[in-house]
Amino acid sequence: MTNATAVPFDPRVPLLLLLSVTTGLVDAASVLGLGKVFTANMTGNVVFLGFAAAGTPGFKVLPFIAAIASFLVGALISGRLGKASVGQTERRWLLISAVVEAALLWAAAIVAIDFDVATQAPQARLFAIIALTGIAMGYRNGTIRQLKVADLTTTVLTMTLTGLGADSSIAGGANTNWRRRVAAVVAIFAGAALGAWLLVKMGLVAPLAIAGVLVLFGTLACAWHPATLRKVAG
Repeated sequence: MTNATAVPFDPRVPLLLLLSVTTGLVDAASVLGLGKVFTANMTGNVVFLGFAAAGTPGFKVLPFIAAIASFLVGALISGRLGKASVGQTERRWLLISAVVEAALLWAAAIVAIDFDVATQAPQARLFAIIALTGIAMGYRNGTIRQLKVADLTTTVLTMTLTGLGADSSIAGGANTNWRRRVAAVVAIFAGAALGAWLLVKMGLVAPLAIAGVLVLFGTLACAWHPATLRKVAG
């Protein structure tokens, strides 16, 4: 017998979990390969920028400013595209966004080919990689924000972990979306671990290139589902 109360499958959920894995890959590449700079997690950059402003050894102001500025540019572009996509199919919007993000990540991987992680040189390539990945992650965040899928931001876990605790049965809650929340934490953890391993074993290019592959082909798989034919709401 069919359960009339069953929640319809949402293909965006596995896609956003896969994108969470790519967040771990990108942040592993940026933090470990670009001198402690986050290009997906802006909270970390603001904190590190504060350290740099106070003159803390090992922290430089310009890379953090570049990452934050690039992220904002990406978010602005995604916001414009989201508004332009109103009334069109979500499938079209997602595919365009995936192509843009993957292209930026692959461009960053190409730039990283001649980049020396140990000496952080040449400096022009350092800032180019920060800019490309920052724009890609800002673009992604702007798109995900407009999708409005609960508990899956793909980059930030603070509220996810807060929800796990505050909505738990121990706290008197109903364990709302606990599986999705745990999956989001595991996904970013797995991506970070994989990204760190790839960076150590194969260099900076590998995690960036693989992140682009996952973004594009994960979105293509999601787009096959009929649910993505719904119209983008204004």
